[in-house]
Amino acid sequence: MKKYVFVTGGVCSSLGKGVAATSLGNLLESRGLQIRMVKIDPYINVDAGTMSPFQHGEVYVTDDGAETDLDLGNYARFTNAPLSKVNSITTGQVYQEVIKREREGRYLGRTVQVIPHITDEIKRRIYLASEDPEVDVTIIEIGGTVGDIESVPYLEAARQFIHDLGKEHVLFVHLTLIPLTVGGELKTKPTQHSVKELLEIGIQPDILLCRAPYALEDEMIRKISLFTNVEKRAVISAYDVKTTIYELPIVFHQQHLDEIVLEKFAIECKDADLRCWTRMVETIKKAKKTVTIGVVGKYIELHDSYKSVYEALVHGGIANQAKVVLRKVDSEEIETNEKAVELLAGIDGLLVPGGFGERGIAGMVKAVKWARENKIPCFGICLGMQVMVIEYSRSVLGHDDANSTEFSHQTTFPVISLLEEQIDVKAYGGTMRLGRSASKLCSGTMISNIYDTELIYERHRHRYEVNNIHRKELEEGGLIIAATTPEDELVESVQWPDHPWGIGVQYHPEFKSTPILPHPLFSSFIGASLKHAEVEKK
Repeated sequence: MKKYVFVTGGVCSSLGKGVAATSLGNLLESRGLQIRMVKIDPYINVDAGTMSPFQHGEVYVTDDGAETDLDLGNYARFTNAPLSKVNSITTGQVYQEVIKREREGRYLGRTVQVIPHITDEIKRRIYLASEDPEVDVTIIEIGGTVGDIESVPYLEAARQFIHDLGKEHVLFVHLTLIPLTVGGELKTKPTQHSVKELLEIGIQPDILLCRAPYALEDEMIRKISLFTNVEKRAVISAYDVKTTIYELPIVFHQQHLDEIVLEKFAIECKDADLRCWTRMVETIKKAKKTVTIGVVGKYIELHDSYKSVYEALVHGGIANQAKVVLRKVDSEEIETNEKAVELLAGIDGLLVPGGFGERGIAGMVKAVKWARENKIPCFGICLGMQVMVIEYSRSVLGHDDANSTEFSHQTTFPVISLLEEQIDVKAYGGTMRLGRSASKLCSGTMISNIYDTELIYERHRHRYEVNNIHRKELEEGGLIIAATTPEDELVESVQWPDHPWGIGVQYHPEFKSTPILPHPLFSSFIGASLKHAEVEKK
């Protein structure tokens, strides 16, 4: 029978449940098991698509176009488990479905209640994510913190799994905090209270992952075990790793986390094979070269806003056996600072990521122009590519007010626009292009050489496109159209002429990059930035 692991969090949020859950998935995969990852978000939004990056970090997009929590990005980087809309569950989705069924009369006049109707819908969605007969273990991360009112229906549904399937098929992993006081002493009391909250709901955790600044001593582990009724060997020290979060599966394996889970489930399988993962971590630790990448974005204040981009840059560093140093620059600072160039001085490569809205665009344009004129490797992603096209239209073609209709409807040269605004392209309306779609690479271009293929499939999340009405003038002015959509010939990639590495892409390659298989564009970009760094040193 299929097994289910529920991962909960206590004391406070942002302790790293997603990384902890997917690290366990990584270990189980290393033993030959088929896993699935599920993220439950208690917020009432139907998905993360309309949420501000400042509120909730980046929106991770799956192949089927689901706009999900950034933890699905962690799942993709740590495991090989397929991800789609069924792997993301929100309160909005659950209540929307239950209310829809009630309006259709599907409950036959019964009073619709949290138990059993909401909890049944939660369980149905979890089972749906694990319905593949090849799946051995499904790991469900319940967002939020135990004690939050929003999480109660999910914890109740998780408790019911014990009654539905039997305790031998369900496991509870609780991630909690061991805080360090001002006096330098680690305290276990918050963990004790967090477990007590779970017990009041009817859940006894089987395994505790204890977040602390350093590894817990044996005496403290014994104390936690005694007060939480969790066996001592199942109290795992989830201490701060020194170099990279990709060390975490190794840290957990050294404390026998995977072995404990398999024993509790009575699963027999091969020993963990972490050789490839360990080599990757060692590459990060032993990197002798350093490259500085400037990221000019609109949501720089919150690291998670560009989580997948930052991780993909690290992956590019792994591919080149180099350490990537990030210099995060708010595009509004460049826009308002008279000495804006000083904010970018000394970087080896520039990346402009995606985003929405006019705020900060002028700063991005200024940064891109500086990179183009100074031959600095430059990578534009989604909005970043559109900014590259806008800047080229202004600086090279001479259209001073060239712009996107997203930012200005008065522009005389709408080089970026909605498809319905382009006369010679069929109207798609204002809907967003989401998920996996094909791009045809133009032979002889830099991007074609990087991918070494003619057709690629990448994930999109955007409404605005390069305006095909002005495409001929762009090309005649020297801008290289490096990739298009197969059917409509919409621009998917541009390349600067006479430049060592100036590429913009309309899609989001960061979503497909992993530490084991770095995305070729990020590998090439970091490689070009390293070359620039070497030239500057001479």
